[in-house]
Amino acid sequence: MTKAAVILAAGAGSRFGGRPGDKLLAEKKGRALVSYAIEPALAAGLDELVVVGGSVDLSGVVPDEATLLHNSQWRSGQASSLRVAVDWCQRRGHDSVVVSLGDLPGLTAEAWRAVADHPGGPIVVATYHGRRGHPVRLDADVWPSLPLGGDEGARSLIARHPELVTEVACTGKPLDIDTREDLRRWS
Repeated sequence: MTKAAVILAAGAGSRFGGRPGDKLLAEKKGRALVSYAIEPALAAGLDELVVVGGSVDLSGVVPDEATLLHNSQWRSGQASSLRVAVDWCQRRGHDSVVVSLGDLPGLTAEAWRAVADHPGGPIVVATYHGRRGHPVRLDADVWPSLPLGGDEGARSLIARHPELVTEVACTGKPLDIDTREDLRRWS
């Protein structure tokens, strides 16, 4: 079974303020926020790392070892970015995708591997102190059921089919950076 790590990083980050994409490229300790999300996904060593961009050019921060895809429909919401990634992974022959977001800098490579390698399925969700978070593994047999539009990825599928979901406890800090204040507080 081949597994791709996927970082969805196409959104405008409207709650952050500024121009579309400013959040993903905002610097913390000399690095772009999105690079903190990419690093552990790459370190997890899955078969491929796919980063889906859209609102801003990420080519300067996505490492050469990753596949950078562009979602021209990024304004339509997260579902379109997930669809870009899933379509790519299907063409590449991957059996599952392990998905997270470009504004979650506190995930660990261990969490990525724990979700990717967990024997449950077809949906595996990371938990932190009993609360669901990212990353989320989606096996190929659920891809046709993913939403085609809107500003959510697999959340509605998970809500409609809890019997398909397995949770796995993970370490890390699933802090979501939405505002400039969030970025300032994050250490």
